[in-house]
Amino acid sequence: MDWQTPEDTVPSRFITEADTRHVLGKPPATGAWRDGDPRGFRLFADLGPLEFESGQRLPHVRIAFETRGTLSPERDNAILIAHALTGDSHVLGPAAPGHPTAGWWQEIVGPGLAIDTDVWFVVTPNMLGGCQGSTGPASFSPDGFEWASRFPFTTIRDQVSAQVALADALGIGTWAAVIGGSMGGMHALEWAVGFPDRVGRLAVLAAPPMTTADQIALNSVQIEAIRTDPLFAGGDFYDARDGEGPHRGLALARRMALLNYRSPTELNDRFERSWQSPISPLGDGGKYAVESYIDFHGNKFTRRFDANSYITLVEAMNSHDVGRDRDGIEAALGRIRAPTLVLGIDSDRLFPVEGQERIAAGIRTGIDGNSPAVIESEYGHDGFLIEHVAVSFHLSRLLNSPAA
Repeated sequence: MDWQTPEDTVPSRFITEADTRHVLGKPPATGAWRDGDPRGFRLFADLGPLEFESGQRLPHVRIAFETRGTLSPERDNAILIAHALTGDSHVLGPAAPGHPTAGWWQEIVGPGLAIDTDVWFVVTPNMLGGCQGSTGPASFSPDGFEWASRFPFTTIRDQVSAQVALADALGIGTWAAVIGGSMGGMHALEWAVGFPDRVGRLAVLAAPPMTTADQIALNSVQIEAIRTDPLFAGGDFYDARDGEGPHRGLALARRMALLNYRSPTELNDRFERSWQSPISPLGDGGKYAVESYIDFHGNKFTRRFDANSYITLVEAMNSHDVGRDRDGIEAALGRIRAPTLVLGIDSDRLFPVEGQERIAAGIRTGIDGNSPAVIESEYGHDGFLIEHVAVSFHLSRLLNSPAA
């Protein structure tokens, strides 16, 4: 779970009048990418039917993805990058029609960078259940209406199953590396545990071996914020006019979430008790600067995301337990064969370093032995998106190591 766009991952700062103008006007009922919108850099793979862990089934699944670089004749240089909760396939490239924001890892993926697209063929799919081109709740079902609340309960393993089908469709038998941060790190772990022969190298960044009760509790409050918005209408809101969708509930969920993405001290250090304007927040109707900050980012989020997708993906995150039905976490981690980078952030309060320590201790092929690499950052969980130099250094170590 993270900010996932360059505009959001910059260090916290005061909101200006120019920022506020970006969120004037009524938000749409959904910020999902829809068929007929500019496709931008997206490619699409039609994967046919998909069976879910729940026993439910979709008759047809499509995955939106982007690629950078050139696939070698031997098909041995492909890297899968799995994005986090509110990310998408646009890892590299400018904002453009169909892409309201620039690529979310542009300082790490590209020619001459840590994930060098002159060397590697990079594939970044939008995860199943998402809202940026892959099949999700905002997609149309065979009856001509959106899946909405009918979309199957989705797990991390279901999402990886869709990624496996995508790899098969692309003719990629083994990834040279699977890399993921936050929720994407959950996907990366599932790849390496469930399909060890198909992962040449592994990078798990700021992700836990399982979602804890504390994290599930935080997620449940966000879900309830959306569901209790009267305009959510049980998930059937897609015909609502601009301004009449569940944007207040979705914005509130986002505001709750972002408080866990940064370190405990950053907001204090950035804002202290300063006011947003000369109008006092002490009974005169003004706001503290930090209030304006989280309000702005919550409102901005509603213009690029879908409320049903948010619920689907947060519930998928809650499902994460790499040891489920595998005799426990340590037994599951013991299946991993790929050279592995496990990376934690010292100030991460969403997925603390203790989780990465458990992952590293259970993997026999860690490039740092049985300990994770830990970077120092004042930015908390979002450090894996902001601390480009440190993250690049560690990814380069992994990619320069021999594959399994």
